[in-house]
Amino acid sequence: MFNKTFSFADAMGCCNCFGFSRRSNRQSQRSKPAINNSLSQELLLDDDIEDEEDLYSDEVTNNTSGDESTEQARPKRSEDILNLRVENGMICRQFPAKETHKVVRTEDENGNKMINEYIRECKIGSGSYGKVALYRSSVDGKNYAIKAFHKSHLLKLRVAPSETAMTDVLREVQIMKMLEHPNIVNLIEVIDDPESDHFYMVLEYVEGKWVCEGSGPTCALGEDTARRYLRDIVSGLTYLHAHNIVHGDIKPDNLLITRLGTVKIGDFSVSQAFEDDNDELRRSPGTPVFTAPECILGLTYHGKAADTWAVGVTLYCMILGEYPFLGDTLQDTYDRIVNNPIVLPNDLNPQLRNLIEGLLFKDPRLRFTLGDVAEDSWVIGDDGPIPEYLCWCKRKSLGMDDNDDINMLA
Repeated sequence: MFNKTFSFADAMGCCNCFGFSRRSNRQSQRSKPAINNSLSQELLLDDDIEDEEDLYSDEVTNNTSGDESTEQARPKRSEDILNLRVENGMICRQFPAKETHKVVRTEDENGNKMINEYIRECKIGSGSYGKVALYRSSVDGKNYAIKAFHKSHLLKLRVAPSETAMTDVLREVQIMKMLEHPNIVNLIEVIDDPESDHFYMVLEYVEGKWVCEGSGPTCALGEDTARRYLRDIVSGLTYLHAHNIVHGDIKPDNLLITRLGTVKIGDFSVSQAFEDDNDELRRSPGTPVFTAPECILGLTYHGKAADTWAVGVTLYCMILGEYPFLGDTLQDTYDRIVNNPIVLPNDLNPQLRNLIEGLLFKDPRLRFTLGDVAEDSWVIGDDGPIPEYLCWCKRKSLGMDDNDDINMLA
């Protein structure tokens, strides 16, 4: 049993190989960039590709502002940082994800498509760059979610002056290979055949998700459910930040719910890794309605604070069943995010009001941190402090063996 002075932040922080430390909040504000006023409201809510025709079109897009020299000004790219961690064995998972370099596409006796051992059941949806389908393993009988990509398409789809969608997908794979946490979707296997255009990520299958569609109070969750979900989100996101990973697209669509009601954070397609606690970013490719004000106002922003803002928007959605700053156009939405005060019902629980207002503070220097949220009275409620999770790399640094419990009591 560990001493109770072992704090939540200390438990979530990992061994020094990940360079975790507290950061001082800084903000660099610049003139507001020009915004395309003709984009539809649908794009404010979801930046995913919806069908196969869109997925494999030859359209080239650019989701960044500034020139290539600006993009390259960052000391180290996420890919370089992640490669260095791999070279030095800095991986926070007990068992590595399986890597397969041969793709065999066949059919079973019932005519169902197969990828190696996996039998296709049905389509689940579409991710940022690829389709997602439910498969069943013919080996262990378990269900898995498989994200399928075409490498040729990813290489043609430009997302930054010096990056293609392939860069994003490979970075997503690298990040997920590093991490393991009960509130993060687990990567099981990567299938990448150098002789095939197909590329697959085999992920644990999570049964459902809560999605806010802005349909009013009928979409809202009760306080108890929202509190339980928020605690899971904070636990998983704190783990990511402790490993200097910024998610970049926290929203209900990316929060999967297990049958037991556990939230797992998914979709790391726009996530970034940092060498230390300097989490300054220039590119903001997340979903507009969840975008923090500083991402709109400045050329640079801090990723962890932007993630925390998105948690605040998500909590607002959970409680009220609608988005706090949704306008009719992209320009209108951005104007509301930057300028409009947060509006909350008069009869809202005062503790909950304080938490939402703290998370949606427009100045990131004054915004609640995840540590503040973990210690908040509404979050603690009758359940007590969020359980401290002792991750694999922290356990190794403390010399703990495989039989030691990784979940510490507060």
